[in-house]
Amino acid sequence: MAVKKDLSIEYLGVNCENPFFLSSSPVGGNYDMIARCFKTGWGGVFYKTVSIFQTPECSPRFTQTNKEGLPWIGFKNMELNSDRPLELNFEDMKRLKKDFPEKVVVASIMGSSDEEWRTLAQMCDDAKVDLIEGNFSCPQMTQHGAGADIGTHPEIVGGYCSVVSKTTKIPFIAKMTPNITSMVEPARAAVENGAAGVSAINTIRSITNVDLDKMCGMPVINGHSSVSGYSGSAVKPIALRFITQMAQDEVLRNYPISGIGGVETWRDALEFILLGCRNVQVTTAVMQYGYRIVEDMISGVSHFMDEKGIRSIDELVGAALPSIIPAENVDRSYKIFPDFDYDRCIGCGRCYISCNDGEHQAIDWDAEKRRPSLNKEKCVGCHLCLNVCPVQECIVPGEIKFYEGQEPHQLILKQHYE
Repeated sequence: MAVKKDLSIEYLGVNCENPFFLSSSPVGGNYDMIARCFKTGWGGVFYKTVSIFQTPECSPRFTQTNKEGLPWIGFKNMELNSDRPLELNFEDMKRLKKDFPEKVVVASIMGSSDEEWRTLAQMCDDAKVDLIEGNFSCPQMTQHGAGADIGTHPEIVGGYCSVVSKTTKIPFIAKMTPNITSMVEPARAAVENGAAGVSAINTIRSITNVDLDKMCGMPVINGHSSVSGYSGSAVKPIALRFITQMAQDEVLRNYPISGIGGVETWRDALEFILLGCRNVQVTTAVMQYGYRIVEDMISGVSHFMDEKGIRSIDELVGAALPSIIPAENVDRSYKIFPDFDYDRCIGCGRCYISCNDGEHQAIDWDAEKRRPSLNKEKCVGCHLCLNVCPVQECIVPGEIKFYEGQEPHQLILKQHYE
């Protein structure tokens, strides 16, 4: 049964009908594409990055990684900024705002000098876009002094943020690069110099795979390849880490975050929101499944809110942040033994092999009956067996044992892994 909830949320002074946006990428590169995306229900778009310079694209420019027959675990894209005329892109943005006034249009810009950033900001003003995103993170730019080439230098990021914020009153968002140990420092430099918020992450510099026949990195472009951006569900854990670190920072916690990196389902989107994002951006999943995935996101989050009695997205923003604490503060006073449901067990032996070769040799194996049994003297409660088992709820958390000398206390634990 359909459930309709109010998914609207304010973002940098702009009302968004929902928190689901296209990210700056091939999926939002012209008027016709974005008009179709708006009609399917997306709340807004970060228009494909525009620059003073345009570079011809290589062919092919995509490749992907998979595992055990599963496609699109990760995706490599060597596409650059928009190769369309700059003026045409801004005409499309202006037309989109005129034809879809209730939708949010964000211009993504990238320059390599003060003058270029100033010119692009002025063009954003003329196009009357809602917001501007500064791309300090594109991982494969051919133009030095742009994208990720400058995103690791806080002083340069801060300088360009200052230029844009002095040129226009449109709120400016700094898009951070993940190709750095911590993005807190450049993100701080951005907000301290006029940026109204940050977005993260962009794609991760990578070589995804090597063609064994050509002995060449993929994709093969006339016998060569290049380091470029990796995206998709494989990068989500990295994105969530960067998001959390910024959302917990004493300075950055006061600035809104737009989350990017591996969002495919409503659950993915909700995880970013729970860790502090006010919206999420999507590219790779759209390239795989099309614009209509937003219907799943809208429906899924609506049902979740209805079941939990949550009235607004605002109640969810950052709700999981208090659960993320330093590793040294994690409770290490107990262990949870795994419990085996033999009615569900298919006798594959994966739990035994994984524990025997990868952990504490705490599972014994009856080869005749093809059944595992737990050796509690050796078990440390790591739950590797639970994670490798191919049958849901076959291995579940069982008995809790506090270590010697530890006072038993109330625990908050996950019981079901469905």
